[in-house]
Amino acid sequence: MSLRMTKSLLILCTFTLAWSVFATISVYAADTITLGAAVSFTGKYSTNGKHTKNGYDLAVKRINENGGVKVGDNTYLLQIIYYDDESTPARGAQLIERLINQDKVNFILGPYSSGLTKAIAPVTEKYKVPMVEGNGASRALFTQGYRYLFAVLSTSEQYLQSAVDLAAEQARAMGKDPADVRIAGVFENDPFSQDVRAGVLDDAKRHGMKMVIDDKLPPEINDMSTSLTKVRALKPNLLVVSGHAKGAALAIRQVSEMKVDVPMLALTHCDSAQVIEKFGKAAEYALCASQWDRHLNYRDEWFGTAEEYAQLFESEYDYAPPYQAAESTATVLTFVDAFQRAGSIDKEQVRDALAATNRQTFYGNIDFDDSGKNIAKPMVLYQVQDGNYNVVAPTQWASSKLRHPTPPWSER
Repeated sequence: MSLRMTKSLLILCTFTLAWSVFATISVYAADTITLGAAVSFTGKYSTNGKHTKNGYDLAVKRINENGGVKVGDNTYLLQIIYYDDESTPARGAQLIERLINQDKVNFILGPYSSGLTKAIAPVTEKYKVPMVEGNGASRALFTQGYRYLFAVLSTSEQYLQSAVDLAAEQARAMGKDPADVRIAGVFENDPFSQDVRAGVLDDAKRHGMKMVIDDKLPPEINDMSTSLTKVRALKPNLLVVSGHAKGAALAIRQVSEMKVDVPMLALTHCDSAQVIEKFGKAAEYALCASQWDRHLNYRDEWFGTAEEYAQLFESEYDYAPPYQAAESTATVLTFVDAFQRAGSIDKEQVRDALAATNRQTFYGNIDFDDSGKNIAKPMVLYQVQDGNYNVVAPTQWASSKLRHPTPPWSER
C-alpha cells in the first residue's frame, strides 16, 4: 500500500470515529482540533509504534466519547493525522515538516524512540509548534534549550537505576559491601540505550561498584552471544541489558539457550517485547524497568485509576497495555489539559500552558521543568514471578518481595 493510501486510510478511520461521536454530541461540538504524529508502523520500531498509536487512539476515543475538549466558550473533538516514519529518523523529520507545512497541524504528538524524537525536535522548534511526547527518554533531548518539547515520561538515565540500587540493597542484606557488586552491561548503540548506559555507570560509581563488562552492540541487535560468553566467564552479580523490545527478547532467548547463570538480570522493554508470552518460564526472575504499572495509585477524570485504564485498554485491543501505550495516552491528555487551561488553541498560549503543567493522570504526576522534562514521576521495576509482572522496586512501592538470587539453570 502506498504512503498516500496509508495516510488516507488512517485519516478516514479517524474521521469515521469522530463522525460517530459527533452524531451524539453535535449540539456541543463546534470544531475539531487536529494533532499530527509520525509513528513507526513499519521497521524495527513497529511493535512499539503499534503500542504508541493504540495509546493515542484510545485517548482520542475517550475524550470524544466524553463530549470533547472544552476550550473557553467552544467545544472541540480531537482527531489525529498519522504518517509512517518507517522507523527512520530522516523520514520522521520529513513527515513532521509535511504535517506542519502541508497539513497545517499546530500540535505534534511524539514518535516512538529517542532517535526519532531527536530528529523531529529541531523541526517543531523551528516552526514553534508544541510537541508533547511519551516515548523519547534520552536525557540529551533536554539539554538543547528546546522551548516547544515536553515529555511526560522519566528520562533514560533513570531506567535501570532501581536495578543497581536493588543490587546494593541485596548486598547489604547478605552482609556484603555494595562496592563488591560486579556489573555487566550490554547496550545497543543508539541514543536511548547509551543514555541508559550513562545512568548505570553513574549509579555504579555512586555505590562504588565495578563494571566488568561494558559492551556496545550495533543497532538492529541480532546476537549478543559474545557478550554472554563473557558473562559466563566473569560471573557478574548483575547483568543489565538495554536494546528496546528486540534486545529484551534476544536477551531472554539467548540467556536461556546458552544457560548463562547470573544472580540478577535487568532489562528495558520487557512488556513491549512480550517476554512472558513468548518465552514462558525462561523469562522467570527477570527484572524489567517500567515507566508505569497498572497497580500504582494514580487517577484522573478521563480514565479513573491506572487499573481502570488498563481494563479499558484490554477491552479495546485485547492485550494488556505496556507502558509505551499508557504514556502515549498520557501525552494526549496533557495536550487536552493545556488546551483547557489556555482557554485557546493558539499554539503559543498552549505552549505556555504546557510549561505550567502540574497535575496527575492515571499514568502518574506530570510537572515539567524548564527543559520540558517531567520531574514528578519515578520509574518502577518489575520482576517476572509465576508468569506475572510484580513490582519489586523501589521498595516503598513494591507489591511483591524480590526473588533473589536467580537459581542456576540446572535447578530451574
